[in-house]
Amino acid sequence: MLLAAAYDWLRALHILSVIAWMAGLLYLPRLYVYHAMAEPGGEFDRTVKDQERRLLKLIMNPAMIASWIFGLLLIWSNAERAGGWSIFLDWAWIAKFVLISVMTGVHHLYAIRFKHFQAGTNDWPHRRYRILNEVPFVLAILIVLIAVVALK
Repeated sequence: MLLAAAYDWLRALHILSVIAWMAGLLYLPRLYVYHAMAEPGGEFDRTVKDQERRLLKLIMNPAMIASWIFGLLLIWSNAERAGGWSIFLDWAWIAKFVLISVMTGVHHLYAIRFKHFQAGTNDWPHRRYRILNEVPFVLAILIVLIAVVALK
């Protein structure tokens, strides 16, 4: 009952956290593109390392955690409002959950690449980061289409 009363707040906080998370998922690989072309140990290398650290640790990680927490609370609230958990056995809910899990996996891949850059052991070319930059955008499009069209 309490979650149903807080539904609008949960939804607003979820949207804000998803926006922050997506902004980081779309921007961090762009930093990696530039970083992959930087001279190791130079001023630009140090600057980009600092930007990557701040983006990942101060924005993306908290936003991802908040997105999951508020999203799961919304699921719980929706189950209460709809009268049961069986609504989540629909293909669209399962597909949305799978795509969000893939998005979380991409986030963790970015974190692994962050560690390589911090250690000076990046072995990926900048072109790979350019391609990787498109993955969260495609996932977001699919998630939004499912949420808007299939989950009414």
